Amino acid sequence: MGMETIGEYEIEYAGVHLVEHEGWAAYVTIYGPSANPMHRNSIFPTQRVSLESVFESEAEAEAEARRVAHAMVEQAGR
Repeated sequence: MGMETIGEYEIEYAGVHLVEHEGWAAYVTIYGPSANPMHRNSIFPTQRVSLESVFESEAEAEAEARRVAHAMVEQAGR
């Protein structure tokens, strides 16, 4: 699982092995600003992204999840 901070947003992205298929899925969680430094404000709870895609490796799924998370944060910043 990867983690990054982009501006006020914290993103987590991961490749998750699929039980029902051979392959990996891309998952993203995004946290936004919080008034309490001990509390993370989940603005996009952990969800599978790029639903139509099944990736051959964990690294490919994680790269797609990261790409989607960056696009979402960029959209939120507008």
